[in-house]
Amino acid sequence: MSQELFNIKGKVALVTGSTHGLGMAMAMGLGKAGATIIVNGNSSQEKIDNAVAEYKKNGINAIGYKFNVASEDDVINNIKKIETEVGNIDILVNNAGIIKRTPLVDMEVEDFKQVLDIDLVSPFIVSKHVVKGMIERKAGKIINICSMMSELGRNTVGAYAAAKGGLVMLTKNMATEWARFNIQVNGIGPGYFATSQTAPIRVDGHPFNEFIVNRTPAAKWGDPNDLAGAAIFLSAKASDFVNGHILYVDGGILATIGKPSNEL
Repeated sequence: MSQELFNIKGKVALVTGSTHGLGMAMAMGLGKAGATIIVNGNSSQEKIDNAVAEYKKNGINAIGYKFNVASEDDVINNIKKIETEVGNIDILVNNAGIIKRTPLVDMEVEDFKQVLDIDLVSPFIVSKHVVKGMIERKAGKIINICSMMSELGRNTVGAYAAAKGGLVMLTKNMATEWARFNIQVNGIGPGYFATSQTAPIRVDGHPFNEFIVNRTPAAKWGDPNDLAGAAIFLSAKASDFVNGHILYVDGGILATIGKPSNEL
């Protein structure tokens, strides 16, 4: 019974922004649990092809589709292609996102809007066109990738935090409207993870590294693989009565006010 609760074999999972980083880590987890992974990106076909090869090297059935999640026409065309060429999308993970680290007083309006378009509007666009099939089948799982910045502010990430805060409320409203169709919409809020992007600031002696280690009750950065369990749970039968919830995978950061750096 316990294995059946987490069984996603044969499911088709579209994970946006899954050519690298945390998106790839979650997609790898879903793929190793038996799902077929639709790999999405928009930078280059070569990057998608390389990512698909990496998934297949790990024994995962993966197919790549290059499209812009912020373009409704692009999304509509590619969702149709995926459903025709691969099958119905059972699981959608809205992971694609960007961040622009600029103080709000210096930020150009167009840059602010671009962050909102990709981090907040695109989950709406992709979900809107994937959920139509889920409503017809009376089944589906949607996971929106939120952030610590959905709850906390920090200098220079105002646009990102605004988008990720909005994504929490979008998640709750999606759940409100679609739960009656046996569709579960939840979010994952990653904490601070050890990725290639954070490598330069994760060295001993770097002020931000010391800040994160001291701020996190687990006293370490997260391993990207730590997100796999949350993604599988929210994609499987085990979460059938979980809706509109944000699961923070943060090592306990949101549970505490923090500690002085000299505390044992």
